[in-house]
Amino acid sequence: MSKAIENKQVQVQEITEKFQAASSVVVVDYRGLNVAQVTELRKQLREAGVEFKVYKNTLTRRAAEAAGLEGINEVLVGPNAIAFSNEDVVAPAKIINEFAKKNEALEIKAGIIEGTISSVEDVKALAELPSREGLLSMLLSVLQAPVRNFALATKAVAEQKEEQGA
Repeated sequence: MSKAIENKQVQVQEITEKFQAASSVVVVDYRGLNVAQVTELRKQLREAGVEFKVYKNTLTRRAAEAAGLEGINEVLVGPNAIAFSNEDVVAPAKIINEFAKKNEALEIKAGIIEGTISSVEDVKALAELPSREGLLSMLLSVLQAPVRNFALATKAVAEQKEEQGA
């Protein structure tokens, strides 16, 4: 086997492993972005622990098939970049969606959220979710509400008893 074919097989295996390990993947068309914009996007994604790579479409299609994600192949046309996140499901969608709002040249094509192929609308909906910290603070306030209401009711009853006793 030639060295070129071996290199391509190694790349396909690498991409397959990234697809399988990722909790979320976002595929974007980056045509129209200049070098400074792409560098800024990469920086933001790297800070969030997201890997942003450009691969040949044929290699990516083979990797998607090997990972059981053939449905993503229909969007793998033209120049694509792929953001892989192993930890945070929301991070790549949120960062790319915010960046796309400021830079109209960046187009979200599709995504894979926890092994399920997702449309552009699904990726954007995921991006609009509050952060993990925001969700936790909402949950905490919901859990605190009954205790707070009980404390206010108890205080009101105590004040009412004081007024009656005075």
